[in-house]
This record gives sequence, C-alpha cells and structure tokens, in this order.
Amino acid sequence: MKSMSEEPVPLHEEFIYCCGAATHVLKCGPWKDLSKDESKNLPRLLFMIIPGNPGLAGYYRTFIQALYCGLNQQYPVWVVSHAGHCKPPSGMEMTEDTDIKELEDVFGLNGQVEHKLNFLKKNVSKDIKLILIAHSIGCYITLEMMKRASELQVLRSVLLFPTIERMAQSPQGKLMTPLLCKLRYILYMPVYLLSFLPEGAKASLVRFALRGMKTCDESSIITSLNLFSVDCIANILYMASQEMMKVVERDSTTIKQNLKKLIFYYGTGDSWCPQHYYDEIKMDFPDGDIRLCEKGLRHAFVLDASKEMAAMITDWLQDDLTKL
Repeated sequence: MKSMSEEPVPLHEEFIYCCGAATHVLKCGPWKDLSKDESKNLPRLLFMIIPGNPGLAGYYRTFIQALYCGLNQQYPVWVVSHAGHCKPPSGMEMTEDTDIKELEDVFGLNGQVEHKLNFLKKNVSKDIKLILIAHSIGCYITLEMMKRASELQVLRSVLLFPTIERMAQSPQGKLMTPLLCKLRYILYMPVYLLSFLPEGAKASLVRFALRGMKTCDESSIITSLNLFSVDCIANILYMASQEMMKVVERDSTTIKQNLKKLIFYYGTGDSWCPQHYYDEIKMDFPDGDIRLCEKGLRHAFVLDASKEMAAMITDWLQDDLTKL
C-alpha cells in the first residue's frame, strides 16, 4: 500500500441540502454515488462518520483519508456534517428556499438524527452494509439511528468518546450548561464582529487558541474558520444547548439490543464523559466491547491524533472485514 504522500487520496467534496438544511459531505474513494441499487460496481460496505459538535466535516478530513488508506482503499469512507454547521459556499443559503418543510427543527438534536437517516435513505443503497464511526454526541445520534431504523444494515458501530448520558452533570457540562442554555445569545455579537476580520487574521486567532498542542492538523485550522459565521455558531450552540437538556439517561435498552455490534472507546481524562461513566457501563455490560484509552488521546482527537485513531480502528475491525 502506498502512503498518502506518494499517492493522493481521492477526496470528493459536496455541499447539498438535506432535510432543507445546508450539509457538507466529504467522500473518500472513487465512489461518488451509492444510491443506484442496480449498479454492479457498488461496494459492499460504507464507512460513515457521524461527527461531534461542532459537526463540521472538515475536522475529519485527515481522519477519513487515513482510514481509507488503512483499509487498503477498498471501501468508501464518508463524513456528513450536521445540518447547518457548515458555512455554505457563495450562492447557497443555510436553508433551502422551498415551501415544503421536510423536518421541523432540523438544527435541534432530534432533527440531526433524522437528518442522518434522511441522508442515508436518499444517498446510499439499502443493500450496502454500514460501519458507523461516531464521535462524541455523534454516538448518541448513532444509537438513536439504530433504534429508529432497525432495517439499516449496520455491521458495526464504533463509538468514540461517547457522550450518551448525563452530559449536564459531567465536569464540562456543569461549566457549559448555564452558558449554553441561558447566555448563548451573548456570544453572537463578538462572533459577528470577528466575522469582519480578514481570513489571515481569523486563522491567526485559531492558531493562538490551539497553541497548547504540539502538533495541530492544518485542516482543523481551516475548518475552524466556519466558527466565525454567526449562522454556524447559532446552530452549533443551539444543538449543544439541547444536548445538555436531552442527553440524560443512557439508552441501555438500545445498547443491549445491539451490544454485539458496538465498540465503545472512552478517554481517561475526558471532562465530557468522565472515567466513572466508563466504569459503570463496563459493569452493566461486562460482555460488551468497551475500551479505555491508554494513549492519552483528547476528546477532540481530530485536532491532533486523527491518524493514530484511524490506525486503531482499522486494527479493531480486521475480523469483521475478513468475514465479508
């Protein structure tokens, strides 16, 4: 297998409307259309990334490229942004100009679940098996997808740093809940003012904010420029406020029903899902594949450890892939 530096990884980028909301899709591999059931060239399997919050596809660019290469370029690897978290290109609005409203509150937490199911329904053949790789709140969304659409051919779901319970009670949740639920509108004005800065100045601010990292993925810096858009920030913070209120009890019923399909990966110093959450779920599901990070990776692993995480996941899934 050639390294990424020797051979460019095919990466296709799309901005589409899904459930009437602007959506950014990154597709790794030569497959751009997986919706045609009758096509003989469809792959047997799609790896789909369900992001955390902010749900910007660009944060996962390096991750999906590394995963695609780790899989010997045999399977498509796609990441779908959350509805309304990306800044649409020029000429495209945040919401589709139509009289038909596909979904109420698409930017809310429930809306984001339906948004992903709608994307799969319209863009992926029902004959294609799925490996869902979810991050942070994406893990809650993935469990909800498996609960609501049992017909999906989910071979495996990998849940990374899963925020699937008691978010407001977590150390970070206690800090952020008052801000997100009561004071988030105050943040809009400074973001609006900063949006007038030149792109270079914005990039410098992002680098300053991430200065504590030894190595920071350059694509993360570019992607973070979306956060200077008031529309994006409003949708990101609105979804986050709903997370604090709605992600309370762990859905142990759905976990039990799908336990053999799930891999959980918890962090040791994760202030969104502290280690005692890991201890408790491990106790409740002793037969589950529930792992604790031994590498000291941060919750936001996409900022500096995308390749390392992709290599681990590739290793975890080898048995599943050999059975295909």
